Amino acid sequence: MTQVSRDLSSFKGAGYDVGRPKVVQALWLLVSGTVMMRWWCPARLRTSILRLFGAKIGERVLIRHRVRVHWPWKLVVGTNSWIGEGCWVLNLEPVVIGHDVCISQDVLLCTGSHLRNSATFEFDNAPIEIGDEAWVCARAVVLRGVRIGARAVVGANSVVTRDVPDDSVHRSPAPIEY
Repeated sequence: MTQVSRDLSSFKGAGYDVGRPKVVQALWLLVSGTVMMRWWCPARLRTSILRLFGAKIGERVLIRHRVRVHWPWKLVVGTNSWIGEGCWVLNLEPVVIGHDVCISQDVLLCTGSHLRNSATFEFDNAPIEIGDEAWVCARAVVLRGVRIGARAVVGANSVVTRDVPDDSVHRSPAPIEY
């Protein structure tokens, strides 16, 4: 494998569209950091704030405190779903969460990456989709381009780099057999 010499000063961010003007981005960052992530902000207000900034959120969605959403206009959450305390939705591209989904505490959903063979380290982003009735357990990491199937379970502390089929369980590292 040939190593590429990097020149990050030449990074252009090609192929990435934030989707809103800078003033909306700045307003979101202000509201998110001062109100939405705080423990004293009621859950209903969190969903209302996200909707105000363009998120599509179903009824009876519970979003706990310290949930960080990079761009709400790139977020869809189905009815009756939960997003646990301390989650980070780093959605440079769309994140679609189905209905009756549980995203447990401190999960990272990351749609962003970089082209490792690009001298300027350009983006290699892709959306994430989490199917209906899935459960992503505590401190799991779901990376760009992944689809978690309906009713699938992603075990605690797992790192998911490939699709997880419907009705399956993904654990990493694999459990030790005795």
